[in-house]
Amino acid sequence: MARDNAAAHAPRRRTGRRIALTAAVAVLVAGAGAGAMALSAHGHASDPKPAAAPSARTVAIVRTDLSDSRSVTGTLGFGGGSPVKGAGKGLVTRLPEPGTTVARGKPLYWVDDRPVMVFFGDTPVFRELAKPGVTGRDVTVLAENLQALGYDTGPVRQHADGAELTPALAAALKRWQRDTGQQATGTLGIGQVAVLPGEVRVSAVKAQLGDEAAAGELLTVTPVAKVVSVKMDAADAEPVRKGDRVTITLPSTKTVPGKVTAVGQTVQGGADDDGSGEQAPPTLGITIVPTDPGTVKKLDSASVQVQFTTGTRKHVLVVPVGSLLALSEGGYALQSPEGKLRAVKTGLFAKGMVEISGPGISEGDRVVTTS
Repeated sequence: MARDNAAAHAPRRRTGRRIALTAAVAVLVAGAGAGAMALSAHGHASDPKPAAAPSARTVAIVRTDLSDSRSVTGTLGFGGGSPVKGAGKGLVTRLPEPGTTVARGKPLYWVDDRPVMVFFGDTPVFRELAKPGVTGRDVTVLAENLQALGYDTGPVRQHADGAELTPALAAALKRWQRDTGQQATGTLGIGQVAVLPGEVRVSAVKAQLGDEAAAGELLTVTPVAKVVSVKMDAADAEPVRKGDRVTITLPSTKTVPGKVTAVGQTVQGGADDDGSGEQAPPTLGITIVPTDPGTVKKLDSASVQVQFTTGTRKHVLVVPVGSLLALSEGGYALQSPEGKLRAVKTGLFAKGMVEISGPGISEGDRVVTTS
């Protein structure tokens, strides 16, 4: 009976094992399927996607002022020296120190222990001024300097060739000579005054004590005001004019304003000047004066940078230079964001921008650019 019961229950146990096995297999199959799906999904997710086309960068056409500039190396100093030659008889007995500043009516050097005084003007005293009634430009220099020094010369009679030496003018000359320790003769001889264009600074002494006064060059003088001397490429210098404002950068990197006072008329270079076998670029000399002399007071000589504004355009349409497209037939065009090309004329190029003009070109329009 017990065996019969066991036999009766055996099929159920086997059936239960098959069900459990079938369930396990089903779970395994389901898991494998899910794993396959996950692997498949992972594989698709890791596939690289095609890169999107880069979007073109655009900028707006703007209206503004455009200026171009050039920076050139210059030398700050007292400019080129001018020689002072002696005249008259006698020996040089005293000379100034280099760096000495000499004003109107002051001694420049001494001959036979008598001071040679400075007059301002453009005509040297080329004869003895002693006889009343003599006229000339040298008499004009005498009258103008005595008046500037505060002496009463009386009415100055002017003639076609210059002023007239009157008794009143001669009396004023005598008073000035007496006041300045000269021989009060009331006459003015050759070599008694040095006529210079203005206040000067002695830059070099050429003569020695005991030299004949009329032997030649005694001194070299420069203007008192410091200047910046520049040699600029002749093509770049073409727009530079006397009176132009510039910016000077000192060795300390401090910037000070300056003004162009002279532009050379003679082109230098353009030939094998230094024997190197290479042609030197043609240049023009330009002279600049600092607007405030006090800003360079502590510098006698220095290398500086001078910035010139070489071109200015007011209220023009501009775009970055990278917006220009070169056309095969020549010239340039701008491209709209939609791809349309519009031909333009170019003007001034400056600081990465360019002036443009042409039909259909308006402020605010957007164009494609690379910069």
